Amino acid sequence: MKKFLVIIAITIFACAGLLATGSKESASAVLRVGATPEPHAEMLKLVIDDLAKQGIELKIIEFTDYVTPNTALEEGQIDANFFQHVPYMASFNSEHGYHLVNAGGIHVEPLAIYSKKASSLSEIKDGGVIAIPNDPTNEGRALLLLQSAGLIKLKDSSSLESTPFDIAENPRNLKFSEIEAASLPRVLADVDAAVINGNYAIPAGLVATKDGLFVEGADSPYVNIITVKAGNESNPSVQALVKALQSQEVKDWVASRYPNGEVVLVF
Repeated sequence: MKKFLVIIAITIFACAGLLATGSKESASAVLRVGATPEPHAEMLKLVIDDLAKQGIELKIIEFTDYVTPNTALEEGQIDANFFQHVPYMASFNSEHGYHLVNAGGIHVEPLAIYSKKASSLSEIKDGGVIAIPNDPTNEGRALLLLQSAGLIKLKDSSSLESTPFDIAENPRNLKFSEIEAASLPRVLADVDAAVINGNYAIPAGLVATKDGLFVEGADSPYVNIITVKAGNESNPSVQALVKALQSQEVKDWVASRYPNGEVVLVF
């Protein structure tokens, strides 16, 4: 009888082990990726079927800010995110003590200077208000763009983290309003000009090459990446996602969807 009970117990534990293993395998096949709506989430939707054929269920979680998707990634609520560039990620890691890394570069969204009140840079009035992103790296990026446009000169032209306090020359006495990046399209009509990130300009109907007074060059170091927590960059599901995004299908879609250069692929 005791031998019989032992056999039953072993069988139960073995079945439980199989169920647990099956659960882990099922969970590992689900890839939760946080993204801002456009173009990131739209680009991810393109590869859902491709990943499904490889046994990977892609779940897209949309965010509308630049902080929450990194917090969710660090805390393990998602497996990857797709919205940021390397300088922003590095700054975020330094500021918050996070452990996020680049798993693969996908595209650049050129930053541009937009205005509802001026049709050229020369028409921006002296003393005018320029709205810029308030997060450290995008603020520095915006100021570098304003310098390239000839509106200001920075103390250190190589710094990616300049603030208005680092402006050495401001011949037109421009004033700078530091605004959350997502809100920049909404305040555009209330300022003389604004420097707006591509993923917020696009949903607002702004086309950098058509509406921008000055556009960032395609050689920008601000490549948008698939970001993961350190140690997960070699995860097969993550590698499959990067490969799927770096595909001809995505190239064709970008060429059709953004024919004016609003999104520039880097692969």
